[in-house]
Amino acid sequence: MTGRNSFVLRSKPRVVSSASFVGEKEGEGPLGSCFDVVCRDDTLGLKSWEKAESRMFESAVRTALFKIGKTTDDLSLLIGGDLLDQIISAGFAAREIRAPFLGLYSACSTITEALMLAGMLTEAGFSNLAACTASSHFSSVERQLRFPLEMGVQPVPTAQRTVTGAGSIIVADKEMMNSIQDPPFSHVALTGGTIGCVEDYGITDANNMGAAMAPAACKTIVSNLRDFNRTASDYDLIITGDLAKFGSEMLYELCGKEGVDIERNHNDCGKLIFGDDKTAVCGGSGCGCAASVLSSHFLPLIETGELKRVLFLATGALLSPTSSMQGESIPCISHAVVLEHIEN
Repeated sequence: MTGRNSFVLRSKPRVVSSASFVGEKEGEGPLGSCFDVVCRDDTLGLKSWEKAESRMFESAVRTALFKIGKTTDDLSLLIGGDLLDQIISAGFAAREIRAPFLGLYSACSTITEALMLAGMLTEAGFSNLAACTASSHFSSVERQLRFPLEMGVQPVPTAQRTVTGAGSIIVADKEMMNSIQDPPFSHVALTGGTIGCVEDYGITDANNMGAAMAPAACKTIVSNLRDFNRTASDYDLIITGDLAKFGSEMLYELCGKEGVDIERNHNDCGKLIFGDDKTAVCGGSGCGCAASVLSSHFLPLIETGELKRVLFLATGALLSPTSSMQGESIPCISHAVVLEHIEN
């Protein structure tokens, strides 16, 4: 550990592969060419959106493993989750994958929690090949957390569109990496991270997730810089998962009050995935947002050395349909991982 919230991974576990599956609308965005598969049918020919999401989760894992000549039988761990009650997308996918499974619910920050745990367990010798995976689906999430699509409810100006997508990232120890011929990534390392604390500014509107989550992102960024004795400029890029446009502006203001200026080297997956599409209003959110954009867009930039060191943090709103109907505010959390380009 370094400081109260952060940790260093001295063995530098490696990211060796990734895969991303997204829906048609995501595929029409500016990152469309980066994704492995764009699904033109949001049910994938199955009987429900929930089944489709679970299939995307499973397929992302299998595709990422296929790229390095591995199967699910080679996995030490499957770590991940989704937004649905009892993480059914991940659980049902794990039923088919049949690898040792750690199911997570950290809402939209699930992919960073999965990467943190994979790094820690690899460092400790409990895993040599772990699949970190997260998924979400616009239609299934709207039905659970907001309004059924059939009602035709119009989005408000602060709304974000839940990404239909899944991303899987494979983390290996150095010995395993050296045994893989021509992995997609051989220069991307997990070197540390920061465990988030729950923040709650009293926001109750589930259509204003950027404002609810920005305080948690600010807290984690400030904690990371303090614990590692770094400044924002020590990172080529600070990447948030799904604050989108409104949440990002709020993040700049909150960080500024802490004496931290991140506006010049910050980007957000929720802002990127839909680009200027006005129907997405403020941008994207959901477990699949950060997972798919990191796995398809940012990891290749770290691999080539265009980005030498990044702080990647997704943010999660820890609400449920029950808590919202009871008038509870929205507690949020943000976990961070440090990803670095290394030569050896």
